[in-house]
Amino acid sequence: MTKSVFLAAATLAASTIVFAQGKKKPLSPPAETSVTIGGKTLSVKYSAPSMRGRKIFGDGGVVSHDSTYPVWRAGANAATAFHTDADLDIAGLSVPKGDYTLFVLVNTDPWQLIISKQTGEWGLAYKQDMDLGRVRMTMAKPSSPIETYKITLSSAGGKSGKLQLEWENVIASVPITVK
Repeated sequence: MTKSVFLAAATLAASTIVFAQGKKKPLSPPAETSVTIGGKTLSVKYSAPSMRGRKIFGDGGVVSHDSTYPVWRAGANAATAFHTDADLDIAGLSVPKGDYTLFVLVNTDPWQLIISKQTGEWGLAYKQDMDLGRVRMTMAKPSSPIETYKITLSSAGGKSGKLQLEWENVIASVPITVK
């Protein structure tokens, strides 16, 4: 009986160790940001990669600036999902309430945020004919490199706010107004 109990305990301990080792944190974990502006909710769901010693933007970077793949999915893994409970003005583009995918055209100066009507993609399944529109982003440089990619939505009071992308040596943003 003692031998059976010992064997069962050893098997349980070994399987627990194997299971624990099998659950690794993803390299680009899921992230989400949301804000309430003018009583309406806006949210973004994305995957947040880290630099991990790599060059991110520009020639030889993880996010290509060449004409072969100029569109970036604004994150990693699944395409970046944007939801708005209100009709918006994003940097002059009229965006009806609903669900969208965000892409970024990185081989332009400044970058362009692409709001796409296609939703639910994994990876980069970008189709230009599904663009709702494109807007120019305001570009800035952080005081020090940003290790982990981050998207923020913030309120500027009233019906105004901002969508901002930050990673490596880039901060790119667009103004948002709830209509």
